[in-house]
Amino acid sequence: MSRATARNHTALPKARTLIEALPWLERFHGKTVVIKFGGNAMVDEELKAAFAQDVVFLRYAGIRPVVVHGGGPQISSYLDRLGLESSFTAGLRVTTPETMEVVRMVLAGQVQRELVGLLNRHGAFAVGMTGEDAHTMSAVKRYAEVDGERVDLGRVGEVTRVDPGAVRALLDDGRIPVISSIARGDEEAEGAGDHGVYNVNADTAAAALAAALEAEVLVFLTDVEGLYAEWPTEDDVISRLTASELEKLLPDLASGMVPKMEGCLHAVRNGVGSARVLDGRVPHSMLLEVFTDEGIGTMVVPDRPEELATQGGTA
Repeated sequence: MSRATARNHTALPKARTLIEALPWLERFHGKTVVIKFGGNAMVDEELKAAFAQDVVFLRYAGIRPVVVHGGGPQISSYLDRLGLESSFTAGLRVTTPETMEVVRMVLAGQVQRELVGLLNRHGAFAVGMTGEDAHTMSAVKRYAEVDGERVDLGRVGEVTRVDPGAVRALLDDGRIPVISSIARGDEEAEGAGDHGVYNVNADTAAAALAAALEAEVLVFLTDVEGLYAEWPTEDDVISRLTASELEKLLPDLASGMVPKMEGCLHAVRNGVGSARVLDGRVPHSMLLEVFTDEGIGTMVVPDRPEELATQGGTA
């Protein structure tokens, strides 16, 4: 065998991979994909680098990616350094005014800047903003319910309105918006009259933004393989389910999965083509899901029959 033939043979699997991606490139070209970035991928250097490569790859492939992030571990670490108490109720961080200042500083000043820097190593694409900017996200005070009692969580908010105009403008300019999950107080909401800011669950924020942008796909990168069929007795991942099937499962889900799966449900019932929960501990999991026939993770699709056709990846 000649040296040239051997080289061609070695490269053939790469060509097959590219050809396999062609239908998905055709389907998603020009479409918006909202990605919630979280879990171990946020603190592992190699995973962060792989994530940045994936997002820039989407941009070069003609897709319009939007990144929404939280920063729980980083916030907890900084609060510890300052000697401020960090507590959780019903899975949500109790956010005092002092804590809110730390949340704002860490999300917009540390986590977001690092993500923007990683993305911009590959080109002048990423622009950081928060939900406060241009009134992108508005929220009202959110309460938790514990043993039938309403509990005050402080500056924790529930998204009431999304104005995606600034995000769309960035996308139209070829940029990659990187958005911190902070919202302004909704002064127009009944009984709000609030000029402050709120700490918003990043899963909820991503779902609300995806719906407002009429995104094709909403992706949650997390620390599990997907939604398990019989957790904790079995570890088989459900690869695909409809909105109605998911709704039936919600009451029995582990608390950590509830915001993500509620976000999936909200998204697909409000115009998003599909929502996926992926294992962010797997390098390049997003590309594996979107651009390969096998896919990984769990995909949620709308109930309407005409929208239950193959939507790429896990289908």
